[in-house]
Amino acid sequence: MGLRELSPELAKIAREELNEDPNRIEQDLQALKDWLAKQPHLNARTDDQWLIAFLRGCKYSLERTKEKLDMFYTLRTAAPEICQVKDPMDPKIQELLNIGTTLPLKNSSNYNGPRAILVRPGQTDPDKFSILDAMQLNYMIYCILLMEDDQAVIAGQLHIADMTNVGMGHFTQMTPSIAKKVVMSGQDAMPFRLKGSHHINSPKGMETIFNFFKSFMNEKNRNRVFLHSGSIETMYQYLPKEIFPAEYGGDARPIDDLRDYWKKKLEDYRDWFLEEAKYKSDENKRPGKPKTSETLFGIEGSFRQLNVD
Repeated sequence: MGLRELSPELAKIAREELNEDPNRIEQDLQALKDWLAKQPHLNARTDDQWLIAFLRGCKYSLERTKEKLDMFYTLRTAAPEICQVKDPMDPKIQELLNIGTTLPLKNSSNYNGPRAILVRPGQTDPDKFSILDAMQLNYMIYCILLMEDDQAVIAGQLHIADMTNVGMGHFTQMTPSIAKKVVMSGQDAMPFRLKGSHHINSPKGMETIFNFFKSFMNEKNRNRVFLHSGSIETMYQYLPKEIFPAEYGGDARPIDDLRDYWKKKLEDYRDWFLEEAKYKSDENKRPGKPKTSETLFGIEGSFRQLNVD
């Protein structure tokens, strides 16, 4: 199968929380490949390491895994502005990488909890960058995590959104349609387990938008989203201080080092992304009714309609 060997700690989590049975992995992987081969509308990646991420994220429910895979590739077609990969050398992607808007944090030697991902939307100029530019980069980083980060797949993810410098120019770009697509991509298509989404340094009016965004989530994920009004130290009850960058009071490498690491990582994945762009659904070939942007989302509007003063 060519699968990576898990650490004892992650193997224990996979066994106890995700129902992983090493004696069944090959059989389950083959069942997915056989199913994909019979789906005329899906052009999907079938690498063992890729498919096992979906199995783990769905706790080895084959039916749930099939649903996730179908939605993953469907959104490539129905919501390409968020869920399609781009060339990492694309000028806007390069600029965002230089800024360091999305940065999965590194582990300390004794940490085996959820992968922490720091997102810094306020670092971008809303007159220069669309929120969709940042979402596409996020999506590409999550695809890399699916391919190579067993901790993110097995132990889950914990998001930290630093809302410093986020203003109305950012808020007004997040229409209800985009919000629904973002939530559906993360909740119904990506096989990650959300362990928490924490917003720090939030500006005035954030709670209104925060609650609106939560309205698209299922109850389990809504209960894992938090606003922090205090200092960064309130985050230390969820994650150890040693994995936070120095700029956030932690003991880990500074932001610039993380930024350089992830910029090189995406550039190293360039050939993979260029190939990955071909994997998606062809709704003209789907048995039954096609799934389109209109049938999946069907809402319009913008946060300009909300009172956030």
